[in-house]
Amino acid sequence: MTSLLHTLRHHADEVSCCSFSPSLLATCSGDKTLRVYNTADFSELPFSPLSGHGYGVHCCCFSSCGRHLLSCSTDGSAIVWHAGTGEVAAVLVHPARSPLRACAVAPDSSLVLAGACDGTAALWDFPSKALRRCSAVSESSVAACCFSPCGQMFVTGCTRGDLKLWDTDVSLLHVEKDAHDLGVACCSFAPQFKVADGHRVEFRLASCGQDSRLTIRVVSRRDGADWGMKLLHTFTSQVSPVLSCAFSCDGELLVSGSVDKSVAIYDANRGSLLHTLKQHDGYVTTVALSPTAPRIATGSMDRTVNVWGIGEEVGGTAAESKQTVCQGRKLPGHRSLLVADWSEEDVHTWLCEEGLQELAGIFEANNIDGAELDQLNGETAAELRIESVGLRGRLLRKIRALRAEQSGPDGPDEFLCPITRELMKDPVIAADGYSYERESIQSWIKGKNQTSPMTNLVLQTTLLTPNRSLKMAITRWTSSK
Repeated sequence: MTSLLHTLRHHADEVSCCSFSPSLLATCSGDKTLRVYNTADFSELPFSPLSGHGYGVHCCCFSSCGRHLLSCSTDGSAIVWHAGTGEVAAVLVHPARSPLRACAVAPDSSLVLAGACDGTAALWDFPSKALRRCSAVSESSVAACCFSPCGQMFVTGCTRGDLKLWDTDVSLLHVEKDAHDLGVACCSFAPQFKVADGHRVEFRLASCGQDSRLTIRVVSRRDGADWGMKLLHTFTSQVSPVLSCAFSCDGELLVSGSVDKSVAIYDANRGSLLHTLKQHDGYVTTVALSPTAPRIATGSMDRTVNVWGIGEEVGGTAAESKQTVCQGRKLPGHRSLLVADWSEEDVHTWLCEEGLQELAGIFEANNIDGAELDQLNGETAAELRIESVGLRGRLLRKIRALRAEQSGPDGPDEFLCPITRELMKDPVIAADGYSYERESIQSWIKGKNQTSPMTNLVLQTTLLTPNRSLKMAITRWTSSK
């Protein structure tokens, strides 16, 4: 079921973390660098490695759309990088310059979180990059942190062994004392949540630590009650401290890496061990799963990163891999984004959909993302050395049609509330995954409509999450009119 596809050997020191976006794999190391790879063939991008930290890099992660990469270091800073170019977008410095051990980006890209060795957690506003709050959350070093899938809470894990649940104002919601004896090493929420009986919201939280255990807890709350945690599964197949854990994008699998040099793959629902991988020669310090493909990346103190395929055979060429992307995989939701917000992989998928596959190599070589595509004209198309006049004309016609498709007289369709069909001022995400004007969806729900306006299915929860990235895009569009 699981096969080794690639081994990356570019870091000069232990690999501390790895992270997937829809089209990229990022890794970081004690050698002070980050490296970025294309997931189509796992070739390193031209601007890699990224060098900006003064000491070893402990953690890295992508924003949910994949446009930004976040890293944190012993130097007390978190750096926001443009994932498509490798340029520094911002340097976020901890107020006390305390070494940062873990970092995370909120699902809606509204906040950046970092846990520090002095027991504090720092929160920055992601759009403005301004420090929002730096608060003491532990008496010991914060070794792990993660946001809930709704983005309204986060969890911290410390070297003392406690797990703590906080809201985004850093108000304590729940404490799980001694969750892991001798310390928490990593924590991760499953991407999905559910409503158990119409009133009880449930999340699944995985955590691991120095006690050689990996656990899944149910984090839940009934209307009006306090938050709580209940132990669901405890995994003990790895015989040494477990250093990293991560859920698959569908929440079905849970993967962990251990000091015993093994990688364990579990059925997260049944709580059963599926596979154990033992190809690393050192401690397995990090694991990550791709959001768009059956891939696992594992990093180790042996300085390597292994990329595994789930349910795949070893072999196949890069060309075959790209053909599979064109014919079989469509990035979820890329059509619902503004063209300017598309990743390079979104552009690649669009080219394939429009019968322009022969341009994919040119676009990839020039790192053409959505912003570049949106600005493309006859002059820039010629600069890309698209020599065929017919092909160049077809490309420009497709781009004009794409712009017309995404922008009507009242604005792009995704800027309009599905209920009122008016431009949104305060967009929020409902449980069905769609964005609505806050006032409109609240009125819909108060009118005892417990079903989605878009799918007609029952809304699992009335929880509404601010869609700040969409609000910013609407503001930009309005200002440009």
